[in-house]
Amino acid sequence: MIMRIFQVLVREGKEKEFGDFFHNTAIPLMKGTDGIVQVLPGAPRADSPREFSFVMIWRDLASLKAFVGEDYQSPHIDPAEAELVEARTIKHYDLVA
Repeated sequence: MIMRIFQVLVREGKEKEFGDFFHNTAIPLMKGTDGIVQVLPGAPRADSPREFSFVMIWRDLASLKAFVGEDYQSPHIDPAEAELVEARTIKHYDLVA
């Protein structure tokens, strides 16, 4: 299994707007995606008010590529969030049982 960690730094002043997108669009989308075993969404804390994250456990690399394409190492974003995000990172790991 593949662990995919996606982190977003939201533009200052866009926290509420991104939070609405995160809770109402991104989380339901990821939870309903074929090939995802588990989704762990992370919302901001007081010490990091502009940071959101997803830890996703994918069944296998083929499932991940079926969702994001061959360039799975790049952080893909929904067009609805493009103007809200200042920076994003993506990392992949083999899940250790």
